[in-house]
Formats: sequence, C-alpha cells, structure tokens
Amino acid sequence: MEGEPVNVNEFQELARQALPKMYYDYYSGGAEDQYTLKENVEAFRRITFRPRILVDVSRINLSTTVLGYKISAPIMVVPSAMHKLAHPEGETATARAAAASNTIMVLSSVSSCTIEEVASSCNAIRFFQLYVYKNRDVATQLVQSAERNGYKAIVLTVDAPMLGRREADIKNKMILPPLKNIEGLVSTEVNNLLLLLTESNFLQCVGALDASLCWRDIGWLRSITNLPILIKGILTREDAIKATEVGVAGIVVSNHGARQLDYTPATITVLEEVVHAVGGKVPVFLDGGVRRGTDVFKALALGAQAVLIGRPVVYGLAAKGEYGVRKVIHMLKDELELTMALSGCPSVKDITRSHVRTEHEKIHSML
Repeated sequence: MEGEPVNVNEFQELARQALPKMYYDYYSGGAEDQYTLKENVEAFRRITFRPRILVDVSRINLSTTVLGYKISAPIMVVPSAMHKLAHPEGETATARAAAASNTIMVLSSVSSCTIEEVASSCNAIRFFQLYVYKNRDVATQLVQSAERNGYKAIVLTVDAPMLGRREADIKNKMILPPLKNIEGLVSTEVNNLLLLLTESNFLQCVGALDASLCWRDIGWLRSITNLPILIKGILTREDAIKATEVGVAGIVVSNHGARQLDYTPATITVLEEVVHAVGGKVPVFLDGGVRRGTDVFKALALGAQAVLIGRPVVYGLAAKGEYGVRKVIHMLKDELELTMALSGCPSVKDITRSHVRTEHEKIHSML
C-alpha cells in the first residue's frame, strides 16, 4: 500500500506490517472458527439506505451527548487491552487522540498504562471498564482509583466469566505483559493474580475471573461507587430487560469483538431487539464491526446512541501512534458526515429507522 490510508480498513494492513505476528494475531483474532468475527463486519453490508432528498444539508451537526457529556460525534473508543503491544506510548497516546477528537475513551482494566497515567495524560471525559476477579477487593480498588482520578462512569464487562478460546493466541503461546493497574495492590491474593496473569500461558488467566458474577452483584458494584454503571456484553431482549430492572445507566450491545463465544450474532443484527426491550429507559450503545461512517449511521438508525470502535483504534495506533488514532476517528467522522448529507439528515437526531432497510425487511417485502 502506497501513501496515506484513505479509509479505516487500510490501517489494518499497515498494522500487520508494523507488529510482530503474535501481537497482530492477538488484536485481529476472534474465538474458535471466527464466524462471529466475520459476521460483525459482514452484517453491516446487508443493511441498505433509504436516503431522503431535497433536505437542507448545508450544515451538518455530528455532535451528541453520552450520559450528559457532549462529544463531537457518536463515535467512542472501546476498552481494549494492552495498547503498549501496539505502540510504546500505549493508552496515553490513545487517550490524547480521543481527547483531541473530543470524544470519550473507555480505558480497559487490563491496560498497559495505569489509571493514573491515562488520567494525567490529557484533560478529557473518560470512562473505566471493569473485569471482576475472584478477589473482589481488586475490583473495589480499581473502581475507587478510577473515581478518584476523574473517570465519569464504570463500564462493566459481563460476557467473560471465562476467557474465550482464541486459537491464534494458543498457537503463538501468547503471554500477557504485566497488568499495570493491578501492580501495587497490596494483598497476597492480588499479587498471586498478577503472577498468574503475567507469567503463565495467556489462556490460563481464565482462572482469575469471577465466574460467579451475577445480576445481584450489580447491587454490590453500585454500593462501592457513585459513578453510573453501564453493562457491556448484552445480546438479548431478556438480558436488556433485566439490566434496566437492576438500574444500570446504559447498555453496550457487544459480543466482545467476537473474542468470547463464537456463533453469537453480529451485534448490529440484535441492536433493535435490545433497543425495543429497553424502551428508552436507558441509552443503548454498540460495538463490533464498525469500519465505516456508513456503519455508524446504520447503528444510529437502528437505535444506538453512539458506537464504540476497537480494532480500528489499535490498528491506527500500531501504524502511526497518536496521529493514527486521530486519523481513524477523523475518517469515520468524515464518512458519517457525508452519509448524513446524502441521506438528508442535518443532525444526528434526524437519523431515523426509516433511513435504513435491513435484510429481514428485504426478505419480508419479497414474500
């Protein structure tokens, strides 16, 4: 590939060239047969537009709000692990890029920069993603540290009671570097957890996650923080209803980037199911497979308040550092702006369900 990338997909090849195979495989791979990995992207392609014409689109406003915080576009940065495997500056570079783009980054609890380092790297609104380990004290200390350092929400990942089977990582004998957010936590159990996660085979860290985590534990999490709690990893109507019942502040429709259970549906195909179940009680977000501004528009039309992007951010970081992440976000914003203009939508709130046609509707119309 010559010259500057012209779309987000081209950053993937640049990342492949820049990274050791083990790290590229770690970021790019999915679970088992990788069916869901492919479907997350392909499912967007089966949704088509119903553009409206002769609408004044001389001014396009991409901005929206998330939990009351205004962002420049409905595109946020998903929590993803170990950014220093992609670039020496790690999550601090990603955070600066998100801040420069006036959007929200969700920091992973398994980041390679600490909660404090990211907080001090730039001034921005950011959220913190939480895994719950068997030792609940770890979660308590992480949440309190995030709150103390100005993070504005907790994003609880709920689809990982065990780690998915990622066969490329098994073949590569992938080993995680030290988990910076857990270093320095004092208990013996915590230190044992750190040892387990850093010195053994990557997939053996499954033993550290709390497989007993269940709905009643949302109450426990609410008892240790004043921050709003979003649940990430919901794919069904039933779980969306339960989430609203336990009082979460938002839902992220996610299949963990297709890294957990293979043959789960593409997130865009179940977004409407979750949106309808929630009935406007809380905002619904989506991650998984977003590679174009057209994908962002489709997710908004089907009811998402915003999308979160993961692999494109890491590919941009690997290829060109902070500038690469900024470029990825900028490309998606530019494409979204164009899609809105050509669909007759001067602002995000003008994007409606009537602007898209899903595969199900196409089949139904032929019957």
